[in-house]
Amino acid sequence: MTHEGRQPFDLEGLVARSRHGPCFICELLKGNPDYVHHIIAEDEEHILFLSKYPTQRGYALVCPKRHVEDLALELSGEAYLALQARVHRLSRAMKRVLPVERVYVLSLGSQQGNRHLHFHVVPLPPGVPYEKQQYHALMAEHGVLDISAEEMAELAERLGRAYTEEQ
Repeated sequence: MTHEGRQPFDLEGLVARSRHGPCFICELLKGNPDYVHHIIAEDEEHILFLSKYPTQRGYALVCPKRHVEDLALELSGEAYLALQARVHRLSRAMKRVLPVERVYVLSLGSQQGNRHLHFHVVPLPPGVPYEKQQYHALMAEHGVLDISAEEMAELAERLGRAYTEEQ
């Protein structure tokens, strides 16, 4: 059974780690056990994984494997379109696996922390009241979902299968 209560989130701790620690995406790619995430899919150039701190079930990140910080200056048009093709494909996979009213896509991060380019791909379930959608649905300040590691692994596997089938 899925338990999706909310738990408080240490936003200050995350900010400190993102500003003063190593790049979490590069550390994941190196296999650092402190930066393990549930991987949905990867290819030679990209990795897709579930957020460690999801505000919505299925919240995922799509990233180039190469440490890119500036979309406009460091990615060719072709590389950008390849990255967006994975975002689109994952969005379609989410709609096959989860009940989804809308998929939010955002590029967040900052030159002051979490500089590695990544896109947040976030499925919004049906029935969320309007005032709790959009930014409210994404904000960790309202708590993150309490989902077991086993459930996260199962969800990553299901999304990965659907993602592969979307080719």
